[in-house]
Amino acid sequence: MKSRNWVFLFITTLLIGIGCAIVAGLISQFPETGGVKEFLIYILGLVGFGALFSVFSQMGFFAYLTVHRFGLGIFRSQPLWNGVQIVLIIVVLFDLFYLRYTAFHKAGQSLASYSLIPIGVFTLGLLVAYMKQKQTNKGAFVPTLFFMIVVTTMEWVPVLKTNAPSAMWMAFASLGVCNLYQILMLHRLIQPKSAAKSKTSA
Repeated sequence: MKSRNWVFLFITTLLIGIGCAIVAGLISQFPETGGVKEFLIYILGLVGFGALFSVFSQMGFFAYLTVHRFGLGIFRSQPLWNGVQIVLIIVVLFDLFYLRYTAFHKAGQSLASYSLIPIGVFTLGLLVAYMKQKQTNKGAFVPTLFFMIVVTTMEWVPVLKTNAPSAMWMAFASLGVCNLYQILMLHRLIQPKSAAKSKTSA
């Protein structure tokens, strides 16, 4: 990928992360008291929050690209490496439920409330993996699913530990959309224009 494409991806992902944090922050916790100054300070805080998690997202994205290459090199078989990724996906989804349940469950709370996060993450992962597969090839499904579930969850862990709903959903909005954007933009940035045109005309 050319350096200008990396710069483009960095800047656009940063802006997307900031935008998502602002929207999610205003929806989840709109400041009802205070004047214009307090509101602007709140927005500034959301900008910093979104920028921070956008950078987390980009670090995770580039780390996964490296890990993916190592995985293919170690296992020397894409089906085998896909199998390993599927096992890790299952483990992470289970931990998203079990670890949060054991850490934060209180008497009277239902199990269903702790199932919403893993179900939501899994659903998002499936949708993005399906989109990636349709835009590229079938081999992209499992790696995209792994990235959207495992990597997004790892990036989300610092906020998940707080169990603060507002911060959790602001972080997830930034991470989820930034990761979705990066994984769907990757092939567009590295694919030669001639190949893209031939695929479109086919």
